[in-house]
Amino acid sequence: MTTTTQLDLSADLPDLLRALIDMPSESRSEQMIADAVEAALRRETHLEVVRDGHTIVARTNLGRSHRVVIGGHLDTVPENHNMPSRRVEVDGEDRIYGLGACDMKGGVAIALHLAARLTEPTRDITWIYYECEEIESEFNGLRRLADERPELIAGDFAVLMEPSNAVVEAGCQGTMRVEVRTHGVRSHSARAWMGDNAIHRADEILRRLSAYEPRQVEIDGLTYREGLNAVGIRGGVAGNVIPDECVVSVNYRFAPTRSSVEGEAHLREVFEGFDLVVVDAIDGALPGLSHPAAAAFVDAVGGEPSPKFGWTDVARFTSLGVPAVNFGPGNPSLAHHRDEFAPVADLYTVRDGLARWLTSD
Repeated sequence: MTTTTQLDLSADLPDLLRALIDMPSESRSEQMIADAVEAALRRETHLEVVRDGHTIVARTNLGRSHRVVIGGHLDTVPENHNMPSRRVEVDGEDRIYGLGACDMKGGVAIALHLAARLTEPTRDITWIYYECEEIESEFNGLRRLADERPELIAGDFAVLMEPSNAVVEAGCQGTMRVEVRTHGVRSHSARAWMGDNAIHRADEILRRLSAYEPRQVEIDGLTYREGLNAVGIRGGVAGNVIPDECVVSVNYRFAPTRSSVEGEAHLREVFEGFDLVVVDAIDGALPGLSHPAAAAFVDAVGGEPSPKFGWTDVARFTSLGVPAVNFGPGNPSLAHHRDEFAPVADLYTVRDGLARWLTSD
């Protein structure tokens, strides 16, 4: 018999965030937190709750003329000596530290807090708390819903509660991971001249990466900075063997004006002469701030919009024809850092902005 960890949705936001952080939920290990979220939401009688894997959907059904979707992922990257949570004041700023505080349990805490309290919003709301955002797209819970149960995520507008410094971040970049291989000839290291060292051949790949100058692309007054970086390298057979293969893993972040097909063509030019295999790729999303729903949301929550430099599921909604933005607490530059945190002030700013919008005419 398993015991579900209890979540108190009536708790103050900082306490709710700390409770979420203290539930380990590395990608593909979200059962504990999903069980707790489901149990807490099922206690709210104004919500219809549906579970799909470790993804929880909770909806109001009030017959409003518009439906909005508000989503946040439950999973985190692996722990890096940043559990359990702690509340600390630094230079006069009240902060919640811990794994996922910024990316993105701060946003999830706000979405749970509001889901329990907004019983009569002026728009029908679909709240989505989903699994496996931090790893390959094939495992993403929101992707699975889009493919298999699209009626659960249908809406007129969507907000992804990714960290955005408590202001709207528009669109997102595309992302692609490729493996660039070198090939050689295996031999005994005592007779290296009989072989061809594949690891040594990788120096040209690294030189091209070091010399690469990423683009800065302006779209609707927002500047998206691209990036091309080695994120891993593997090779070698044994301590006395000249290796016959070396693989450099490369991550490409590209502006939403470029498709993943165009991105792949670009990388094949950059690494011409090398064996290149695409491991994972997904398009970004244009800012879309001229859409009436997005413009109205920006007006309601305030602040000056900025570009989203990472990839988020805003792109998934955009591909479905649903305008979407990022809006959440915390600095996205701290995502995946050991010392990530969410400012308590951000929690309340985002909560109040969303509540104001969801209850306005």
